[in-house]
Formats: sequence, structure tokens, C-alpha cells
Amino acid sequence: MQPALLALENGMIFNGYGFGDCSAEACGEIVFNTAMSGYQEIITDPSYKGQIVTFTYPHIGNYGVNPHDVESSAIQAEGIVVHEYSKTYSNWRSTQSLGDYLASAGKIGIEGIDTRKLVRVLRSEGAMRCIITTSTEPHDALLERVRALPSMNGLDLCPRVTCSAPFRYSELRADGDMIAPAAIEPTYRVAAIDFGIKTNILRRLSHYGCTVDVYPADTAAETLLALDVDGYFLSNGPGDPAAVTYGIETSKNLIASGKPVFGICLGHQILGLAFGAATYKLKFGHRGANHPVKNLLTGSIEITSQNHGFAVDTDSLPAELEATHINLNDMTLSGFRHRTLPVFCVQYHPESSPGPHDSDYLFRDFTTLMEQHRVH
Repeated sequence: MQPALLALENGMIFNGYGFGDCSAEACGEIVFNTAMSGYQEIITDPSYKGQIVTFTYPHIGNYGVNPHDVESSAIQAEGIVVHEYSKTYSNWRSTQSLGDYLASAGKIGIEGIDTRKLVRVLRSEGAMRCIITTSTEPHDALLERVRALPSMNGLDLCPRVTCSAPFRYSELRADGDMIAPAAIEPTYRVAAIDFGIKTNILRRLSHYGCTVDVYPADTAAETLLALDVDGYFLSNGPGDPAAVTYGIETSKNLIASGKPVFGICLGHQILGLAFGAATYKLKFGHRGANHPVKNLLTGSIEITSQNHGFAVDTDSLPAELEATHINLNDMTLSGFRHRTLPVFCVQYHPESSPGPHDSDYLFRDFTTLMEQHRVH
């Protein structure tokens, strides 16, 4: 076993053992996720770009990985921290171990860490910068490197995860059959702006009868407005929403088009900023598959999948916006809509993967809006 270190910017050093690519080093903001399963979907979620994920569930890797449970084309998390990594894996769909999967991507993980202690530190002091390394350099030098890493505040990471060119979503098996065929024939055309979009979002839009064309995050508003589409989708993604100035400006133009706009996570934050609301960094964020959210329109409670480190300030919402969802753990804003325009968004992941399906209805709400506002 290869000895490894996890160094936090507050000066704490955790000793453990490396797995995956032990010649690599992971640098970024350390966060924690409370989901009990779904580690492959989590580490391939582009929203984790620039971050190192600590799993609170103590036993990670026991069902391996497979080619299908991915949310993007690569491992996006910079590294992972676990209490115990399971080298032995068993699942009828698995094709390799988590350690081999990390190694093939040049990513390092560290095990043997007291993750309960680590998470208590992050909850009390907040998310912070860190490095995972097998280096034997002096601790003072290592901590100096940690503290020189860029802060997540003011950081635009969308260019590192967005697509390089527009494409139309379709997911095919090798034999040409659809992996996730739509429940109905394609009826609506959607332009999705890719700030770091998850694959399952595209699957769910397709399931509800949408033909989805995906565009890079910096696509000009004029290009998007010239498209023959029924609605616009603003995706999830990493980094500080206030730094995505081009996305905010583009969103203002999409809102003014009068066509339906739906945003998730970073898309929610960008829409808030486009309307003049403010965003702020949460102390340690919301990341897991069991966060309770109250739908203020129906009074129902949804158990949701979440992954974000920033939030829209409820008190900064302009009068034309109405809060629609609230996080019951800390009463932060989880969704809003415009009072007259067909614009709405949520600060969680209705597409799950991993997580519950309570909020899948939001994709149906989007198609309903497109039907109401389309030009026949």
C-alpha cells in the first residue's frame, strides 16, 4: 500500500494510503457527499470539476464501475477521499474496479482516512483547499502549495467542462438501439446551454419528448435566439456563478425572447443573477441524495439529489420572481419562477442519477410550458 497525505489549508494533515494513480496529485476544494451509493455518477458529474470529494459512506467501491453509469465522458472530480476502499467488487453490470477506473483517468484517491472527523472539520470551518499526494516533501512546503491554490470564489470553471462544439443528443448502443428511448415521439426542440451538463438531464429531456441540441457555454445569444426551438435549458456546472458573466448576459436575452427557460443548479444561479438577484457561497454546500425540499406551490415535500456550493439569496429576489421551493435543512432557496414569464428553475437535481425521482415532474412542467407558448 502506498502511503499518501491529505493536506488541508487550515494546516491539518491526514495520513492514509493512495489508490488509483498514486503517481498523480489531486488539488482543489475539498467537499463531502452524503449519498450511500452512486459514486461513479458523482465523480463523473461536471459540477465537481475543481473539487475533491469526500464520501461520508464508509465503504466505497464494492460494486465496481461500468460504462453506462457516467454523467459525462470523463472523471471530473480531481480526486476522492474514502474511509475504506473496496478492492473486491461485485455487480452484474460492473466491468472494472473503482481503483482501476481512477488509474485509467490519471486520478488519485486516498483511503484510511477518518472521514467522520474530516467532515466535522468541514462542517465547522467550511469547504477549503487541499491536496492529496504521495509526496514526501516537508509538511510546511506542502501546506504552502495548498494555500497557493485558487479559491472557488470568483472562479469560472465552465470552460473546462463545456462541449467544444454544438451536438444533438442521442444515446445509442453498439447495435444502434436507443439505451433510453423516449416515452413519446419527439415533440419539442430544446437548446441546452452546456455549463457542465449531466447526461441524465439529456436522457430525461429526451424521455419527455424533447429533441435536444447542446451548445457550448459561451455560445452567442444571437446564435441561440436565431434557432427554431421551443425552449431553452440552462444546465448545472462548476464554479462561482457570478464569474460566468457571458452566461448571465446570454440568459437575459433568452428571458426576453418570451420562450420557456428552465434552469438547474448553476443554471438556477445564473438565472437569479440575470434577474438582478445576488448569489453567495455556502459554508460547506449541499451534496447528497437525501435533501428534503418543500414545494411552496403544492405544500408537498420532495427528497432530492443536490450538489452545489453557491446559492441565490432569497432576500435579493426582485418582486417579479416568486420562490417555489425551499431547502428544509437550512431554509435556503431551492427554486423560483417568474410571475408572468415562462421561466423557472431549481437548485437541485430533478434528474437524480444518483438519487430519488421525486422531482422528475419538473421536466414535464417544462414541456407543458413549451406547449403553451409554442407558435403553431
